[in-house]
Amino acid sequence: MKRAVALLLLLAACGKQGELMPKAPPGEMPKVDPTKPLPSTLLIRPTQAEPARIDDPLSRSQERRDDRFNLPPPG
Repeated sequence: MKRAVALLLLLAACGKQGELMPKAPPGEMPKVDPTKPLPSTLLIRPTQAEPARIDDPLSRSQERRDDRFNLPPPG
């Protein structure tokens, strides 16, 4: 049991503590993939996420027309 605990502690301590760096030759900047979107473009909301319309065409309180498609559930 003590060996298992010691092994787990040893395994947990072997992680890298430094900053992660992409693979590139020393002195060179890593190449950017042009097909991947930039983070700034991913933060822009598409128009489907926030449509510029309202669902209820009634602007004031009034009696609604009869809806012929409002049927009771089948039972």
